Amino acid sequence: MLTTERQNMIMDYLKEHKTAVVRKLAASLYVSEATVRRDLKELQKMGLIERSHGGAVLPENAEEISIFVRISKNAKEKERAATNALKILPDFPFRSLFIDSSSTALALAGRMDLSYKTVVTNNLQTAMQLSKKPNITLILLGGNVQFNTNSATGSWTAGQLGEFSFDLMLASCAAVIGGEAFERSLDQKELKRIAMTRSARRILLVDSSKFSAHGTYRLAPLSAFDCVVTDVPPPADLQGGNIRFSY
Repeated sequence: MLTTERQNMIMDYLKEHKTAVVRKLAASLYVSEATVRRDLKELQKMGLIERSHGGAVLPENAEEISIFVRISKNAKEKERAATNALKILPDFPFRSLFIDSSSTALALAGRMDLSYKTVVTNNLQTAMQLSKKPNITLILLGGNVQFNTNSATGSWTAGQLGEFSFDLMLASCAAVIGGEAFERSLDQKELKRIAMTRSARRILLVDSSKFSAHGTYRLAPLSAFDCVVTDVPPPADLQGGNIRFSY
């Protein structure tokens, strides 16, 4: 059994039971307890679990996958989506921009010419990347920063966001289900909804994995975005309607 497959099975077990004991995991996976401990150590480094005496538990915000995991996961697909977004950005002139905490938006932000633009983000990784570029008015929202997301969320963040008016919003989502965008975190969903109301134009960036992913909290219908940018053509059932796709 591959390491990633085994770790995915451990995560599935934890999502169902919320807690796990090393001995039981080893028996169910037919591996040694030492192997399970190594897997739990790796999952803890990713911010996906918390270790407990003799096992592991899910943190309160476990549904939000670590930004460092998201950056590397489907990296090629994210880069293709970012490349496709660069092609349509001239259709969306802007002076002010909100960038969400998604790894796909991070991939795009690093390749954009943002000279003499005002950029607001709640993502620490995005802020660090853009801080190296000259001539940008860069604003990092404050708030409650979770270990695994590396982004600010909560009521304080939402309150700050409500003080802005943006020409453009760049965002992604956790999943696309039935023509609607979903999030795994209630905080992320609420924050992005506020950003949508404060933005004149909105671009949603989704790599192809989002069409088979799961999310609990409904963000918005895809038609609420001015353009949905993907790395490949979207599923046939989403084509031909009032949703503008770019791929």
